[in-house]
Amino acid sequence: MTLWAGRLEGGPAEELWAFTASLDVDRRLAADDVAGSRAHVRGLARAGILSEEDAGAVLGALDTVDEELSSGTFVFSATDEDVHTAVERRVTELAGPAGGRLHTGRSRNDQVATDLRLWAKRELAGVASRVVMLQEVLLQRAEAAGETYLPGYTHLQRAQPVLLAHHLLAHGWALARDVDRLVDTRRRLDVSPLGAGALAGSSLPLDPVATAADLGFAGAFENSLDAVGDRDFVAEALFDLALLGVHLSRIGEEVVLWSSAEFGFLRLADAWATGSSMLPQKKNPDVAELARAKSGRLIGHLTGMLVTLKGLPLAYNRDLQEDKEPLFDAVEQVNLALAALAGLLATSEFDSARMAAAADAPESGGAAVDLAEWLVARGMPFRDAHHVVAGLVRQSLAGTALAEAVTAHPRLGPEAAALLEPGAAVRRRTTAGGAGPAPVSRQLARFRQRVGEDRDRLSG
Repeated sequence: MTLWAGRLEGGPAEELWAFTASLDVDRRLAADDVAGSRAHVRGLARAGILSEEDAGAVLGALDTVDEELSSGTFVFSATDEDVHTAVERRVTELAGPAGGRLHTGRSRNDQVATDLRLWAKRELAGVASRVVMLQEVLLQRAEAAGETYLPGYTHLQRAQPVLLAHHLLAHGWALARDVDRLVDTRRRLDVSPLGAGALAGSSLPLDPVATAADLGFAGAFENSLDAVGDRDFVAEALFDLALLGVHLSRIGEEVVLWSSAEFGFLRLADAWATGSSMLPQKKNPDVAELARAKSGRLIGHLTGMLVTLKGLPLAYNRDLQEDKEPLFDAVEQVNLALAALAGLLATSEFDSARMAAAADAPESGGAAVDLAEWLVARGMPFRDAHHVVAGLVRQSLAGTALAEAVTAHPRLGPEAAALLEPGAAVRRRTTAGGAGPAPVSRQLARFRQRVGEDRDRLSG
């Protein structure tokens, strides 16, 4: 029997039931529904609405339901419209008439909003912790990279050499912003809607503030209409997860490029690669490719949620049933991607010789800006220096070795040609936050501290 069967004559149409039932999706909220129901029962008892005997019976039944859910012995019924119906049905079976008092002063509107916030608080913290685990892998690889350097790219064209550690930490800092966003979203959603009822509160002497504290929320709702209609926290979480997915996609794209024969910067461990059903020689970066592809799925979830929300009047509308599936899937897919990329990056082998050869190749022009800045340091305006060096690059493309052209130039000579020696360009990057050894050493220390701080605040 549904929670609303008394209003309508007869049972729901089979097609209506198939279209509106949400048990397959929201059953993962079962533990949170039990937690919210316990707090609600204790609140009813504090208000004198439930006797101690009835409250004890219902709480005992909820304990049994919790055990059945944990052990996998809970039996869902074909008539359970959603997880909330299933829990209340089972409580009533166990507690008898007292179970019929469980829903006093409560609507599924504030109930489901409470459950989802409890779930999101826990799961977003879990995602953030997994991001930190990936950051730790990047930190370990950056510390082990030493003075290995490679071309830095703009427009996917070789631009200037950078230390490999600097490149890896660039991803690490982007992930640090993801941690900040997840933590901040979690802080904003830490508000209990329980007590808002269907939309206007209750005539019963309930205490939403006390119930919020009982559930571990930072506070209770200010406006009952907003409390049951608000899904900002879902949209915000989906944005955080979508942008995190974009950052993981960028890592995946570089793994795909770097592991190709054309780049040859990285070799995948066999356990983190796949083969081809037809081509015996293949070793494919499927993990990286799927990390890249999942970002589209995550962006789709965010877009779909925003479109669902954009036309809704206050307060609760059944459209909001569609908030859970994209959020659940986004969290699941991001968690899988974080774990897979962490394993891939922890076990991959970097080819430092191939990286250095690419960075030092004459056609890379990695030291071109250093030549221009060498002229600037001797009084030449930068635009003039840029023009001079660009002319030398054209000569080198026409067949004259760049070092030879630099040595022969009257404003440059052998001293400037020394800038073209292997590794010289990356060692000259000295500004704060730059790609050279000294600033990267300081950056490593800061990133190590940041990762430790994030680990501590998430464990707290």
